[in-house]
Formats: sequence, C-alpha cells, structure tokens
Amino acid sequence: MSETKTSAPDSTPAVGDEDLGAAGSQLSTAPAEDAPNLPSLGVIGWARWFWRQLTSMRVALLLLLLLSLGAIPGSLIPQTGIDETKVAEFRKAHETLAPIYDKLGLFNVYSSVWFSAIYILLFVSLIGCIVPRTWQFVGQLRGRPPGAPKRLTRLPAYTTWRTEAEPEQVREAALALLKKRRFRAHLTGDAVAAEKGYLREVGNLAFHIALIVMLTAFAWGQLFKSEGNKLVVEGDGFSNTLTQYDDFKSGSLFTQDDLDPFSFNLKNFTGTYEASGPNKGTPRIYKADISYSVGADGKDKKTTIKVNEPLEIGDSKVYLVSHGYAPVITIRDGKGNIVYRDAVPLLPLDGNVTSTGAIKVMDGYRNAKGEREQLGFQAFFLPTYVKGNELASQFPALLNPVINLEAYHGDLGVDAGIPQSVYQLNKKNLKGFKDAKGAQVRENLKPGESMKLPNGAGTVTFEKEIKEWAGFQVARQPGSGWALAGSLAAIFGLAASLFIQRRRVWVRAATGSDGVTVVEMAGLGRSESAKVPEELGDLAGILYEQAPGAPDAEDDPAESEASPDPQVVPAEGAEK
Repeated sequence: MSETKTSAPDSTPAVGDEDLGAAGSQLSTAPAEDAPNLPSLGVIGWARWFWRQLTSMRVALLLLLLLSLGAIPGSLIPQTGIDETKVAEFRKAHETLAPIYDKLGLFNVYSSVWFSAIYILLFVSLIGCIVPRTWQFVGQLRGRPPGAPKRLTRLPAYTTWRTEAEPEQVREAALALLKKRRFRAHLTGDAVAAEKGYLREVGNLAFHIALIVMLTAFAWGQLFKSEGNKLVVEGDGFSNTLTQYDDFKSGSLFTQDDLDPFSFNLKNFTGTYEASGPNKGTPRIYKADISYSVGADGKDKKTTIKVNEPLEIGDSKVYLVSHGYAPVITIRDGKGNIVYRDAVPLLPLDGNVTSTGAIKVMDGYRNAKGEREQLGFQAFFLPTYVKGNELASQFPALLNPVINLEAYHGDLGVDAGIPQSVYQLNKKNLKGFKDAKGAQVRENLKPGESMKLPNGAGTVTFEKEIKEWAGFQVARQPGSGWALAGSLAAIFGLAASLFIQRRRVWVRAATGSDGVTVVEMAGLGRSESAKVPEELGDLAGILYEQAPGAPDAEDDPAESEASPDPQVVPAEGAEK
C-alpha cells in the first residue's frame, strides 16, 4: 500500500540549509544581515555598516517610535505657530521652565532641529529599505520559482506515493493543477516547481511606500497649511485676506500669495431646534445661505454651507463652525444724536445660546457738559427669557429675547495702542453710571425698549431687529488627499503582509528502481504555518485521483482500491 506523510510546521529548516539550496532562498526580500568583521573595518566598512543599520526595519520602527514620542510635547505644550497668546501666558507663569523649553525648541516642536532630524532619518531609513527590496522583488517576479531540492523529505510538508501512471503524465497533471490554483509553475528536470503568495511582499512594500507618502503629505501639510476663523453677521461679507480674519495661523513656509482669491456675503442664517422631548434644544438644522465669487472679476454664485458640508474653493474649504446672535443697538447722546447703531455679535456661553459681549462707543459721543467721552456697555443676552431666571436662556431660539445692559463711561483704553478683545470691556478707566439711589445702572430690555442714561447722558435702544451671525473656518490643508490615500494603502498593505502566506510547492515524478513511478510532493512557506501542509494535502488528494496509487507486491489489489486517497499523517514529533 502507498505511504504518504506530512511533516510538522515546526520542523521548518533554516533558509540556506545546504540540502535545500536555492529552493529555500528568496522567499522574502528582507536583506540578510552579516556581522561586521570589526578588525578589518575601515571608513568604507563603517559607512556600509552604518547604512545597513539605518535601513534596517528595527531602526525604522525605533525612529517611528521616537517621532511619536517627540509629538507628545507638541500636544501638551503651547506652540508659537498655533497660539502665541497661550505661549506668552505660559512664559509668564513658568519663568524657570520657559528658558529651558526655548533651548529645547519645545515651543516650536514640529519645526525644531531634533524633530526634523528624526523625520529626515525616518525618510532615509524607509527609502533605503524599500528601494533595494523593490528591485530584488522585481527580479524575483521576472525569474522562475527555483527547482526542487534533491531531498524533498527535508521540507516541512511532504507526501509521497507510487503510481502506475507515467512520470510525464503526472508532471503534466501537476502543472495544470498548480496553474489552475493560481501558482506560478514550470517544469524543471523531473519536477514541477511552483510558487504563490507574491501579494504578501507586494503588501509589505506597499505598506512602507504608503508610510513615506503619509509622512511626506503630513510634512507638506504642516509647512504650507493655513487656518483662519471669521465671525460674519447677516448682511456682512468676508474677503480672503489676512487682515479680514479674526485669528489666523499657518505653516512656516506659507505665504500670503498662497491664499485662494475669493469673497462671500452671508445672506441668511437658519437654525432650528428640537422643541420638546429629551433632546429639547438640540439643533436640527444649521445652514448659512451665502453668495460668493472667485477672483477679482468672478461672478456671484449662491450656495448653502451646512455643518460638515463645507464650500470648496481651490485648495480652501470654508466650514460653518459656530453661530450666535447680534442684537441691533442704537445709542443716542443727550441731544438725541445717534452716535452708535450697529449689530453687536455676542458670544454664546452654553447650548441655549446664553450670550455675552461688550458694546463700545469710541468716537462721536459728548456728555451733558459737552465733553468728549467714551461709553461702554456690558451686555448679557437671553434668546428665551423666563421671569425669575435671569442667569440663563431656556431655549436657543428667539422666543422671548431679553438683553441686560450695564452702562459705563470714561476711557475704554483703546487709544493706548494695547490690543484688547472686542467682546470684553476693560473697566480699569471706566466709571459706572449711577441711578438716584447710587446703584449701578443696569436694566433688562426687550426688543423696541430703551434705557435712559442718568443726568441726560443719552439713551440706549434695543431695536426689534435681531440679526444672527455665523462663524466660519477657512482651512487650507495641502496633501490631505495624499495622506488619506497613503493611510488606506498602508491598511491594505499591512493586511496583505499579515494574512497572505508566500509558499512554494514541488512535485517530482520519476521512475523507481522497480519500474513504478514514484510521486513526491513537498511544500515550503516563508514562516511557520499550518496552511502549507493543509494546502499540500488538498493538492495531493486531487493529484492522487488523476494518478492513483499502485499496489505493493505484497498488498491485496482489492485493499488498495478500497483506499484510493493518500492519507496525510503528521511526521514524528508533530502536533496532532
């Protein structure tokens, strides 16, 4: 009776075993590492050794780890390229640490020398690793699977049987079977050599190339990115220039010429909210209707910007990021002359758009004595006011709007040349208006109502018109598309390199000493895996049907015919 056996995966011979020869080589494109001959190393030798270390996978992983660790202080410590105000506050609060951080470049991590050095070394390491492996892999694809070794029994998966079919018939059947299973197969001598699983190395190379693409895209984005925010009241507009932004930050190589030329006007903002239920007050619709034009002579176009649906113009994306109210306030002096009339944008404090801000009259006002003076008002706005609760709005929509104004006069401090927020009132050189009882003048006003200032100082009117404002973010992130493509390629490449097994199969058919054809099948994988023996057993079973086993001289032919398939038995010591 024919004998068939399969050896265990854990008996995989080392690559380079003299019994395997070329059969076990080139299952991977990983470069072989030779220990340097230290006594004979010269300058060239040390340079070659250093290059091999730099382009090794362990060094690439180490550099990637260092890059991740280096990004941590960039997330925890304020960065000058993101928020200089926070950096200034940090310097003031930490007088001892700040000089140390300056020397280490921790206030500007991503453009520091040490971070750039890690980044460049990682680039060099990956490129130096990929290029030779790619050429080696191309050479493998252009070549053929190596011939069968002399002793197939030494391979981790092995099976054999005797058949009455001619060796040529067996080899032709094996060649057709392996090609049908998508193996690259060819006849060499008395055996068929086949190989499969090249996508594993393709995935490996694709993963590393994708890493380079991602790193390049991220570096390009950091160097040339820009991001600015602008609050626009209904009826007002915006032009994409640096002076128009409320705040702006950019990469170190960004220039004003990189800004896309466009402008837009906010025609109308619409916001609707859940009126009842557990989600009461939750926004349902946030949209801004705008008209925009591209270039100096561009025609006006109308569009709607919604949350997560930005307007794309060139390389810039205009996002809708915030919303609030801008009540229209009219201020008159003691003679009834209008000294201020404008929509005052107020900043939300909570989800119900309870808002606060400041109103500043800097020019044109004279008090009852005819003296020039400045006025300031601390404003507190509730879109839905409920009597008895003056601290917070009860709903974000304009159901019962009330504005609370606290009046001051004096010097606002705007002429001192020191920047100050338009939403905050500097009360250092201001005096509060007092009523007849000596208390601070402070009143709640509904739309259409007015507040009289003491001693004929004038009036403040809360107009019936209440405008809304929208906050827009204009972001320019070059390389984001390449970064996304690199991320997807890295995922698929990693999956291919992890789940696809590169393996080889040999089928030898030769005439034995007794004139009967002896069939040997063996398989070899790049790494230990139960898939190689399983696949070999499957192929052997199909080939056995086309070249059934021949009975031994001492066996009963009827017994042989009752067991037509080869029995795959693990080699001695293998797991069962």
